[in-house]
Amino acid sequence: MSAQSSGPLSGLRVLDLTRVLAGPTCTQMLGDLGAEVIKIERPEAGDDTRGFAPPFVPNTRESAYFVGVNRNKKSLTLDIAKPEGQAIIHKLLESCDMLAENFKVGALAKYGLGYEQLMEKYPKLIYCSITGFGQTGPYAPRPGYDALIQAMGGVMSLTGEPGGSPQKVGVPVADLFAGLYGCIGILAALNHRHATGKGQHIDIGMLDTHVAWLANQGSNYLSTGENPPRLGNQHPNIAPYQEFPSKDGYLILAVGNDATFERFCKNVGQEHLLADKRFATNPKRVENRQLVTDTLTPVMKSKTTAEWISLLEELKIACGPINTLEQVFEDPHVKARNMVFEMDHASGQKVKVTANPVKLSDTPPTYRSAAPALGQHNEELLQGMLGMSAAEVAELKAKGIV
Repeated sequence: MSAQSSGPLSGLRVLDLTRVLAGPTCTQMLGDLGAEVIKIERPEAGDDTRGFAPPFVPNTRESAYFVGVNRNKKSLTLDIAKPEGQAIIHKLLESCDMLAENFKVGALAKYGLGYEQLMEKYPKLIYCSITGFGQTGPYAPRPGYDALIQAMGGVMSLTGEPGGSPQKVGVPVADLFAGLYGCIGILAALNHRHATGKGQHIDIGMLDTHVAWLANQGSNYLSTGENPPRLGNQHPNIAPYQEFPSKDGYLILAVGNDATFERFCKNVGQEHLLADKRFATNPKRVENRQLVTDTLTPVMKSKTTAEWISLLEELKIACGPINTLEQVFEDPHVKARNMVFEMDHASGQKVKVTANPVKLSDTPPTYRSAAPALGQHNEELLQGMLGMSAAEVAELKAKGIV
């Protein structure tokens, strides 16, 4: 393979037929880890998220949304609905290790690009499909959207204030988790191929991944048969573990065990609570969570957020401010961990992006190129990689194939 990169996946080539968020999250992770990612986009229109704006990156016509999940990729515009476009996909597959796609179930098969159609010709190909509901089951034909999956997957029923309306999470977690699970599946399939020489199909359904990460709440239901209530910012299994008002704002207090609660009470003038059986153990505090909240609220209002953080950190009791994004990106720890950096964009501008959080000691993620302009790499890929002549590429352009 001809990928010019470093990283644990250096030398691997990914044909990326994904768009919007779940799929691009998966393929950006692969690109960050060194894979060469060839992103196929519709001529003229491109990935839908190129139009998800404002906001735009300053001094460009690139949406902030698109730039956030498409670095380390090469953009090739291609109409795969036409035979000439399909032929180019097959030429690319001759040197690709993986194909990632998030079309509706059966859509790529119409173009001869479904897994069953490709597996015999490319037996080593790892083929990852990310859809709303997976390749099987009664909902398989349905389109999947983040808010829809959050609703159907139960997380909205758990999110929001007690007695209030269900709420979705403020970022598209259904898309993001599906993309990350897809990446995990690809890496597992890659290891399997190292051992056997065989590729395989990875079927990622957003609803499946959503059910999988219900975590303790899902386990709570399976153990009791009772739907967990909405608790706002309180923890279903630990108390006190929630937001409290301070003298000048809010903070999160996370008391994870009885020893920590004892240390907290002894240092904030509430030692008498330890003799009250309603506060004595975590199960009792969970059982009496409203009493715990009502009792501690005036205590927490007695100091500013900064004063509490200073005191509680000294006591090794977990706490923290509720930051705006401005405060997040100005946080000294976030800066020390290098979680924001600038990249050169094809527009000539610098673009700010969040870093990959995977810290590898020997083969860390690399940041080789910002999200591409639409069709930025057409000539490089068609002429340089596939060996087409300039005249052949010009003909494809005239026909609207690229």
